[in-house]
Amino acid sequence: MTTGIDLSQPQAQAIRSDEDVVRVRQLVRTVAVAAKLSLVDQTKVVTAASELARNTLVYGGGGGVEVTIVDNGRRRGVRIVFADSGPGIADLDLALTDGYTTGGGLGLGLSGARRLVDEFDIDTGAGKGTRVSVTKWAR
Repeated sequence: MTTGIDLSQPQAQAIRSDEDVVRVRQLVRTVAVAAKLSLVDQTKVVTAASELARNTLVYGGGGGVEVTIVDNGRRRGVRIVFADSGPGIADLDLALTDGYTTGGGLGLGLSGARRLVDEFDIDTGAGKGTRVSVTKWAR
């Protein structure tokens, strides 16, 4: 199957609408398959990406994502970086609390997305936007 995209290079996608959230899910699935993630790990990373893309749209006012196949010498994986120029997250500890939600997403919140991936990094603050980087490694 040919995807028509060069998966050796990072793939960028704007997040400005609900349709873009669907495109992010499709892109992450394509890259996860190319990275040879198991079906379970594909589902986990696509679910996390869906939640984070929705957050980028709803709370960040839109932004973008970059999806890359990564290799650490032992295994391959998928790195996804979401960025927006929104208001940022004023109380990150609260936002990362299990069960915390402001509604509208899958109900996973940031803590749920963090549990679905192997690496999770967030850089945010009131008035400075948010950047979330996640990585899922092939088993």
